Amino acid sequence: MAELNFKLTQIGVVMLGVEQLARAVAFYRDKLGLALKGQNEGFAFFDGGGVTLGLSEALARASSQIPGAVEVVFSVENVRAAHQALAARGVQFTHEPRTVTGPLWAANFNDPDGHPLSVFGPEGIL
Repeated sequence: MAELNFKLTQIGVVMLGVEQLARAVAFYRDKLGLALKGQNEGFAFFDGGGVTLGLSEALARASSQIPGAVEVVFSVENVRAAHQALAARGVQFTHEPRTVTGPLWAANFNDPDGHPLSVFGPEGIL
């Protein structure tokens, strides 16, 4: 049963869709001076001072326009539990919980205006 007191409390990542990851990494790292925290195929993550700035080629490909390819990512301790609690409140997910990188999972949904949101963190157990 979903925990009734569950709340999303922390935006962990703001994800921007980019056409060319190498070009975008060079801009954010070399021109703006952000520290690169990690990079893997199609993704890069920068220290945004409490929030991580993520760059994603896949997000750009999924959007009809690159400047609008933005996703707000909520950090959670248990993706499956967050998914269950939010679904119990009527949140309709576009992507069910799944592995996205290493041991970390994500589940995606939209706000009422269609802005892409997700929960991200360890899989967790119910």
